[in-house]
Amino acid sequence: MTRPEKKITQQQKQADAGELLKKVRKIEIKTKGLSSQLFSGDYSTAFKGRGMSFAEVREYQYGDDVRSIDWNVTARFNSPYVKVFEEERELTVMLMVDVSESAFFGTKSRTKNELITEITAVISFSAVNNNDKVGLILFSDKVEKFISPKKGRSHILRIIRELLAYKNDETRGTDLNEALRYFSNMMKKRSIVFLVSDFQTDGYQQALGLVSRRHDLIGIHVSDPREEELENVGLMRARDAESGKSFWLDTGSKKVRTDFAKSFRENYQRCKETFNRSGADLISITTDQERRPYVKDLMGFFRKRGR
Repeated sequence: MTRPEKKITQQQKQADAGELLKKVRKIEIKTKGLSSQLFSGDYSTAFKGRGMSFAEVREYQYGDDVRSIDWNVTARFNSPYVKVFEEERELTVMLMVDVSESAFFGTKSRTKNELITEITAVISFSAVNNNDKVGLILFSDKVEKFISPKKGRSHILRIIRELLAYKNDETRGTDLNEALRYFSNMMKKRSIVFLVSDFQTDGYQQALGLVSRRHDLIGIHVSDPREEELENVGLMRARDAESGKSFWLDTGSKKVRTDFAKSFRENYQRCKETFNRSGADLISITTDQERRPYVKDLMGFFRKRGR
């Protein structure tokens, strides 16, 4: 009896692997095309030139910025010398992706997690097209996985595969502090960081500020229409995705619906203000792609950065 059971399990694994490969291929075809046609030029303009590396020291010339004077070398030779920097031709892009329980919620054609996977795939292919490295951090209330930055199509396909294959074995909340601290310890070299989450947590201001001062940080806030506004469907049983607690919700009450919408707006506003104070950018994206396609949001952001 044990052998047939093992055979079935193996067949199921093979079927699951085959299905996963189909999903990876489908996302590659869609997002690689979008990246090549729409984002590559905007991506390059938005980020190339922002990373500068030290090249050499030379004697001060009339018109040089006095802030670039190397005072140690100047003192040694008793003549002013300045530091010369050059544009980094190779950048590192880090994707920090929220895989807490709430990220798997969705009431439209896709969940937030599915949309996040597509967006990160577009960014990844844009980076690879520009000869940049891409790395990945998956986090919930702890860091779930870290993939070192590398180049190449096969590496990007691995990142997409990890995003598609990840499953929560238990209810997990969100700890942005832990994820940001982990990133700071792992990545010393200046990077472009895309922090993708629904930001259903608080108290991460200090950690966000520390990362933003050292790296080029962009937040992508992902939401679903039902998180912004409740429909009137009467009394319903609901569950908090982050804590796992169930409760009754009277959606027939106008006050309940008003308070619910207000809570979402206040949370988003706090998130926006936190990013502004940290000197980081924030993009807002929704799973309602008919109402607001993410392509327009990303293109608008890249073009604004490139001005």
